[in-house]
Amino acid sequence: MQLDVGNDDMDRLIRNIPGMENLLRCRDLPSFCRPGSEGNMSMNWVSSQTKQSLAADALILNTFEELDGPVLSQLRLHFPKVYTVGPLHHHLNVRKEETNEASDIPMFKNSFFEVDRSCMAWLDAQHQGSVIYVSFGSSTILTREELMELWYGLVNSKKQFLWVMRPDLVKGKYSDDHIPAELVEGSKERGFMVLWAPQEEVLAHKAIGGFLTHSGWNSTLESLVAGVPMICWPYFADQQVNIRFVSEVWKFGLDMKDVCDRHVVEKMVNDLMVHRRDEFQRSAQAMAVLAHKSESRWFLLLQSG
Repeated sequence: MQLDVGNDDMDRLIRNIPGMENLLRCRDLPSFCRPGSEGNMSMNWVSSQTKQSLAADALILNTFEELDGPVLSQLRLHFPKVYTVGPLHHHLNVRKEETNEASDIPMFKNSFFEVDRSCMAWLDAQHQGSVIYVSFGSSTILTREELMELWYGLVNSKKQFLWVMRPDLVKGKYSDDHIPAELVEGSKERGFMVLWAPQEEVLAHKAIGGFLTHSGWNSTLESLVAGVPMICWPYFADQQVNIRFVSEVWKFGLDMKDVCDRHVVEKMVNDLMVHRRDEFQRSAQAMAVLAHKSESRWFLLLQSG
C-alpha cells in the first residue's frame, strides 16, 4: 500500500504520527510512501519488516538520547529495551585514540570506491569555513539535468566547493565534452572534484563550512558530530524524514527536497555560508557538543554489560 498524495497535497501536515505530530508534511514522508518512488523498498515490505521487529527483545539504535528523545519515548512504549549506542563512528574513533593499539584496529569501509586523499591537501590551502563539501553518498543517481542545476548553483554561489563525483553518479551516458565552458572555468577557479573522499576527515577539516548532502543517516551523524551545517537534498528511503528533522527540529540545516534549481542552490549555499552562517554554526556546534557527551553514556552501557 502507498499513500495516495497528489502534488497539491504535498505540504499537508500529517497529524497522527506519535512523537512527530504536526511535524511531517506529505513531502517529508519516506520515499516509499510515494507512488512510483525510486529505490528498492515498497510500503508493503517496510510494513512487514516493522511488524516482525515487534517480536524483538530489544532495539539497538545508532542515535543518542538528546537527538531523538521524543521518538525514542514512543519506541519504548512498544519495545522492552531500547539501547542508543550512537554515534557509532564517533565512539569507534574515540576508542582508537584511547588505546595504544589504535593502528591495529581495522578501518571499516562503507563504500566500494577508492578514497582519493588529494582533496585534503587542497583543503589545507583554503580559508577556514570557506568550502562547501558536496556528496550524495554511494547510491544517489542524478539525471544530467539535475547535475547541471546543482553545478551551476555551486559555481554561481562564488564559494569554494569540494564535490564527490562518483563514476556512477549520473544516470545514463555522460561525457565531460558536454560540460558548458563556464562550468569548467568556474570549477577550475573555485572547485575540486574527486571520485570519493575520506568523508569523516573532510567534515572535520577547518576549511569546511557546510555540507550539501543526500542526508543518509551515516552522513547526517558524521556532519552532526563535526558540527557542520547542511543543505539537504534527499534521494530515497529515510532521507526525506531526516531532512525535516535537520531543518525544523535540530535547526542546523536547510531543506531542499523536491527542488533542483540553480537559483535555489546558489541562494541556499550563500544562506548557509554567509547570511545565516552564525545561526547555523551555533546550532550545529551545540548538537556536536551533545553528541560528544553521549560518549560517556555509551561507555557506562558497555561497563554494565
